Parts: sequence; structure tokens; C-alpha cells
Amino acid sequence: MAVYTDRSRRAWHTLIIVVLLGLVGVAGLTGCAAAGAAAAPAPAPAPAQAPQGPKPTVVLVHGAFADASSWNGVVTRLQKQGYTVVAPALAMRGLSTDSAYLASLLGQIPGPVVLVGHSYGGAVISNAATGAKNVRALVYVNGFPTEQGEVLAEAEKGSTDSALNAALKQYTYPTGNGAATAVELLVDPAKFPAVFAGDLPPEEGALLAATQRPAAAAVFSEPSGVPAWKTLPSWAVVSTGDKAAGTDVTLSMAKRAKATITELPGSHLIMVSQPDAVTDVIVKAALDHS
Repeated sequence: MAVYTDRSRRAWHTLIIVVLLGLVGVAGLTGCAAAGAAAAPAPAPAPAQAPQGPKPTVVLVHGAFADASSWNGVVTRLQKQGYTVVAPALAMRGLSTDSAYLASLLGQIPGPVVLVGHSYGGAVISNAATGAKNVRALVYVNGFPTEQGEVLAEAEKGSTDSALNAALKQYTYPTGNGAATAVELLVDPAKFPAVFAGDLPPEEGALLAATQRPAAAAVFSEPSGVPAWKTLPSWAVVSTGDKAAGTDVTLSMAKRAKATITELPGSHLIMVSQPDAVTDVIVKAALDHS
């Protein structure tokens, strides 16, 4: 039989307590580890990336008394952002002729298109985009979103902002039918800078006046067809100092077309003087409707 002394009893008691405390500590640590593992959130899955379609081709249509070079600043900026840009030249022999030409061009561009028109080019895109399956949005830059049957010359008569009619000079050109001629119009070079390019340096206005292209009178006298803006989303840049198209005319037309309107202080050639601001509007239209 074992004999336990007080000292041995105390030693056994101490050993039992240490073992028990050790077991409790191990259980506590295991429980804490389990609780920590349960509380730790699982890593969130990476958000699904929405599929990105191709960027639309941006087609820039110039106005009367100008050519595609009027878009140079905008073209450069759009290309830097990865957009394919087409800036066709209009013959400016008549609204129906120019609209038919542009409609044919649109039909040969693969993929979506954002169609932009400056001044008279606005009337052209309003007609050419009607029925075009690939045009996603229209952008008017001091442009005319014309209504069916509307004639530009008549629309301009009511303008209190436009000084264009008083600045026009008449010439004639051969029609190709024997000796027959037709009337074409040019802007008086002396008046061109003030009417078209009031926010550009005088020497640049003089250059644009010297290189302007004539427009047949039929450009302003032919009635417009069914407008594309009735079925397509539209955007508009309207210059508050437009002395050519007339701010009052382009603004009222843009409102009628329910366009998203950006008003900028500047001249009729706002895409030349403020290409960044005009490019921004075009890109917004492209992103919203691509």
C-alpha cells in the first residue's frame, strides 16, 4: 500500500491542476481558431466584366462653305481615343443629292455608326440616317435637325441672330446640261470671319474664307425629307454666338428634336475653336448608344 505524505499530496494536486489547465487552454485555442475560421469572410469573387462591343465608327459631315478639314481637330482627338473616323466630302449641289450620297456611304460601313453633322450637314444627316440600320445616334454641331418639308432658307428668315443672308454672294456654275447654269453661293470673304469665325484668330478666319467651298442654292431651297431624329437619340452642341446658322434657329430645332443639348460660348465654327468640348459630346453619344 502506498503511503502519501502531505508533500506528495500537494505535488499530485499541483500536477492535476496543471494538466487540467493545459487541457482547457488547448480547447480554448482550438475553439478560438475554429471561431476565427468561421468569422473570416470568404474572398469576394471578381466582378463579372460586361462584354464590350466594338466602338462605333464616327462619321463627321461638314457644312456649307466648308470641307472635311473643318473637323481636323476633332478627328485627331477621336482617333487618339481609338475611334475609327470617316469625314466625307459633300458635293453641296443639293440636299437630296448630298443625303443620297451619305446614305450610300453609311450602308457600306460595317458595324455601328455615330453620325455627326455641322450646320447644313445637320440637315443632311437628318435625311441620310432615316432607315439606316447601323446608325445609333445623331450629333448636331450648330446643325439643323430639319423637319419633314422644312426648307433651310425659310427657317433662316426668322432668325434674329443670323447675319448669313446679308453676307452671301451669288455666282453661277454649269449644270452639265448643255449651256444651262445654276446658282451657287459663297460668303463674302470680307464678312466671313465675323459671321463664321468670331472666336478664331483673324488670320485663321481669313484662311477659311479663302478656302471656302461654294454651295448650290438648291442646298437651301430643297424641302427636307422624313427626319431620322424622330427615331434616333440626338445630341446637340449649340454655340451662343453663332452668327451664321443663328443660335435661335439651331437651339429651337435641337429642342424640337428632344436632343441632349450642350451650349457653349463660341462661333459657328465651334468644332475648330473648341475641338475638345465638341469631341467630349460626340464621345458621350458614342458611349451611351454604342
